[in-house]
Amino acid sequence: MEELRNPGIAPARRLAILGGTPAFAEPLHVGRPNIGDKGQFMARVSDILDLRWLTNNGPVVREFEQRIADHVGVKHCVAMCNATVALEIAYKAVGFAGEVILPSYTFVATAHALQWQGITPVFADIDPATHNIDPAAVERLITPRTTGIVGVHVWGRACDTEALADIAARHGLTVVYDAAHAFGCSHRGRMIGNFGACEVFSFHATKFVNSFEGGAVVTNDDALAERMRLMRNFGFMGLDRVEHLGMNGKMPEVCAAMGLTSLDAMDGIVAANRRNAETYRKAFQDLPGIDLCQFSEIERHNHQYVVAEVDGDTCPLTRDELIAVLHADNVRARRYFWPGCHGMEPYRTLQPDAGAGLPCTQRVSERVLVLPTGQSIDSQTVQTVVNIIRSATECADEVRAALTQAASGGVSP
Repeated sequence: MEELRNPGIAPARRLAILGGTPAFAEPLHVGRPNIGDKGQFMARVSDILDLRWLTNNGPVVREFEQRIADHVGVKHCVAMCNATVALEIAYKAVGFAGEVILPSYTFVATAHALQWQGITPVFADIDPATHNIDPAAVERLITPRTTGIVGVHVWGRACDTEALADIAARHGLTVVYDAAHAFGCSHRGRMIGNFGACEVFSFHATKFVNSFEGGAVVTNDDALAERMRLMRNFGFMGLDRVEHLGMNGKMPEVCAAMGLTSLDAMDGIVAANRRNAETYRKAFQDLPGIDLCQFSEIERHNHQYVVAEVDGDTCPLTRDELIAVLHADNVRARRYFWPGCHGMEPYRTLQPDAGAGLPCTQRVSERVLVLPTGQSIDSQTVQTVVNIIRSATECADEVRAALTQAASGGVSP
């Protein structure tokens, strides 16, 4: 793959970890926000200001909800101020209590939204091939206190929804999906958003479609949608009539304006993500011990994440050593979702033995490396990132010595 080498890249001895100048002057983040058409966004903001309807389920939020519902093919979309609040409201609205089974291999908000409400998260292991919750592990963890299952569509790749639905039906449980990664993705020809009692999307700034901060719950259940609409607005039905326990989970109009602008740009963002993913795939073909996660070509996918697994037995450097190399060169690669929720507080204190039942979670969390993509990344940038990794693996002993010196208090690379 010599043709992929960028002639502007310094040789191995010039890696920043070895004292060279960083390849990038500014940090290159995994999820640098996609902006869309600034003119369209500013026009929407101007209309909002002219109307003076800034929040409280205004016309822009309602348009955003309708666009999401239409794209996913569901009856209801309930927009929220962020996806964590959306999870909290969804969990409460479906009646979760006692214990709920979910993967440890997820962003910690999936678990926090349960624990915050006094519900015990019970961590299940994952399928190492998909990084999604293992239905067999779920079934082993069911107790009389179990009320539900939370599946997470990691990297936008759908859970085994059929197996989870079967388990839930046999045990009288409710399934909710954390679909934070999966907007615009499909499973067996159906858009994600149509599974379980409801599904939760994230439109955080780092997501490929963003509303600055934001989230939404989608569902085909009329009663559940109505309950969540009440719950996101303090339980108000009308001006001064409170009919349900609630909180302030409303999405402001300006966030919905960004969401609409992002939806308008979605096809171009996905195309850029796809091009980047293909460039990474070709560039990594001859690098030992580094494999990119592949996604089905027959399903719709947003290609929001470029995910590599680093096999420390065959790659000259470990995942964490490569992270250190990349960070020195200003590539802010991430090790999602290390160490798993069970290794974070408060769970490592509340459930100190949970890790014993999560061998696949442990292994995957020690191997995954997430790399930058998005509209701000082009093919040359991708090749630069890969060449940093290539150069580091070609002089692994020198890199490891520099890392050891830094760790022991020597001169920082």
